[in-house]
Amino acid sequence: MKSWPAPFVPQVPGRSPEVRVRDTVSGELVPAAVSGSASVYVCGITPYDATHLGHAATYVTFDLLVRALRDSGVPVRYVQNITDIDDPLLERAERDGIGWEELATREIGLFREDMTALAVLPPDEYLGAVESIPTFIAPIEQLLASGDAYQVPAADASRNGAHDVYFDVSRDPKFGSVSQLDELGMLDVFAERGGDPEREGKRNRLDPLLWRAHREGEPEWDGGQLGPGRPGWHIECACIACSRLGLPIDVQGGGTDLIFPHHEMSAAHARAFSGTATFARAYVHQGMVGLDGEKMSKSRGNLVFVSQLRRDGVDPMAIRLALLARHHASDWMWHDGDLTAAQQRLATWREAVSGNGGPGADATVEEVRSALADDLDSPRALAAVDRWATESLTRGGDDPGAPGVLARALDALLGVRL
Repeated sequence: MKSWPAPFVPQVPGRSPEVRVRDTVSGELVPAAVSGSASVYVCGITPYDATHLGHAATYVTFDLLVRALRDSGVPVRYVQNITDIDDPLLERAERDGIGWEELATREIGLFREDMTALAVLPPDEYLGAVESIPTFIAPIEQLLASGDAYQVPAADASRNGAHDVYFDVSRDPKFGSVSQLDELGMLDVFAERGGDPEREGKRNRLDPLLWRAHREGEPEWDGGQLGPGRPGWHIECACIACSRLGLPIDVQGGGTDLIFPHHEMSAAHARAFSGTATFARAYVHQGMVGLDGEKMSKSRGNLVFVSQLRRDGVDPMAIRLALLARHHASDWMWHDGDLTAAQQRLATWREAVSGNGGPGADATVEEVRSALADDLDSPRALAAVDRWATESLTRGGDDPGAPGVLARALDALLGVRL
């Protein structure tokens, strides 16, 4: 799968301190890298609609993480998937009367454009579920052979005697360790987030689908001994992360809505077929972005799209600044005033770096680095630049190189091009 062009990242003198992130599971600040390099896996979009601000916030957050790690001298291996086959995609394609492949191709293309405009670094590997399906078969067969998975007759399948394959969560002693939810808490959200708790024949209502036997009207792939069909959602990320990064990975990232079931189930799958006790050393989650008092989601139809803002003439750097103004772990509501404030901030920064000189920038650059190394504290980083810009515009300065130094640092560290 093709990603998008990598933006130029200027070299900045100095180095970030050790990057620490708050692990969702432990609640503690932990190093984002522990062995001289870092492996980062971030769950990608399901391409049945355009990139909304919740998506953009997530990928800008992990863009900051990769930038900060690399600035600290740590090599990063960054992998992102794209769920280009799943029920929501098929349902949207049927609703709109177009082929699911056409819909996916269109929305993936738009996502690439949005990421390019927002100066998001592309992952080192950007992998679609469809192209990766051959690598899912052996792990699922292994789970069946070990007893960690089981078959359920699929009476409505296109072949007689076909079976769906489910993972048995009771076989995993660490199940629940990621979300830290009890069974009732899990059931509260399981169906809403892709689960099928009422499916007859399952051993446990929380057991997730690994392989769905082919049904008429659905796409299918060769599943070997599993039969024709398509993969479940969680096994995709488990297999891609294992095969491309190895376990344990340093950082598993995504939105907070992925903690359960997706990150819980993916970790359980990977532990079971890899024999590795730990899937990820740290989980980092982006808070939800809302609108008019509700979570911004496709099901509610209350989305603000990056592409529409761009079509309206909004500078992508203002969109990025609006997202950086909130700490990534916080849930927040989008208001038009957020964009207005970001546009004003961008204009002020650009004016401040356009002069012939200014106050020394080294301390500000180090404060930005320090803020990002402390759980990606982008609001504190922005406040540091605000102080420099205010001093530059009100009192001036006699360092002719300061504006250029700061502009390059903001490009490299915050991804904000002035």
